[in-house]
Amino acid sequence: MARTAANRAVPDGDTWVRSALAQLGRVSGVHRVGLALAEGGGRRLLFSASDRDNDLALDWCEVDAYEDVPLNHSVRTGEPVVGSLNDLASLYPAFIARQPTTTCALACVPITMADQVHGGYALFYDTLQRFDHRQLANLKEIGERLGAGLRRVQRATTYASRSLADEPVPDAALAATYSVAADPRAVAPARHFARSVLATWGIDQDTIDTAILCLSELVTNAVIHTEAGCQLRVVLDRGVLTATVRDGGSRLVVDLSRVPLEPLAVHGRGLQIVSALSSRWGSELDAVGMTVWFVLEPA
Repeated sequence: MARTAANRAVPDGDTWVRSALAQLGRVSGVHRVGLALAEGGGRRLLFSASDRDNDLALDWCEVDAYEDVPLNHSVRTGEPVVGSLNDLASLYPAFIARQPTTTCALACVPITMADQVHGGYALFYDTLQRFDHRQLANLKEIGERLGAGLRRVQRATTYASRSLADEPVPDAALAATYSVAADPRAVAPARHFARSVLATWGIDQDTIDTAILCLSELVTNAVIHTEAGCQLRVVLDRGVLTATVRDGGSRLVVDLSRVPLEPLAVHGRGLQIVSALSSRWGSELDAVGMTVWFVLEPA
């Protein structure tokens, strides 16, 4: 599915994407590169590659994040997937069978920032690779460098609408959005809304309790640290629950590795709870405020 400029993961990021593809294409021995960006942590990734016509407009396609291919696995888990095609054939037989004979080895590496995975890149090599410690460290460094650049683009991005209700929803997915006033007393009604929606969708009680705890922490953080209130959104897509909280005034991007461990550090404690209970989570800071999301996957 082609994507338009209005609903891409990086609306103002054409320059960054083209630069990233060019940088990856200069890696020695590489004849093709791919780039995937996560959309709010849910089931979808936006994918483009160096062999597409990206001159006039970036050629994105939408893919299922749970499709059993190496790059998707790397984005979901935050772990690199590397090896010769022979090495990877038993793990990804259908994907490897589709590769041309010019590809001898593959490296799929997450794009990270502040220990959060925002996407991943794939390098298709025309020669076998050692993938020793030094090479793996270089590949990780590239992913971190790309993540830092992506974060800078996000911080400068402006949107025609910041309403979560305006974001696209996958076909057959369920979605609900709620606006939270800039008042600590508004947190309880937000919890009630989310619990009622998730119960109506038939989600099991343990998952509901986990989602409500995480959402409560994020909504509380947004209300306490901004004066503009926030929105929350829950999306259920083929058994995967994605919850998002978007505020209207935060200027803080949290590096979880630097969050204090004291229980009374309320802001840090909330994010630690989200990190501990969710399958994955992340944050994006644009020119207006912060978006924080988390994912709960089926067991």
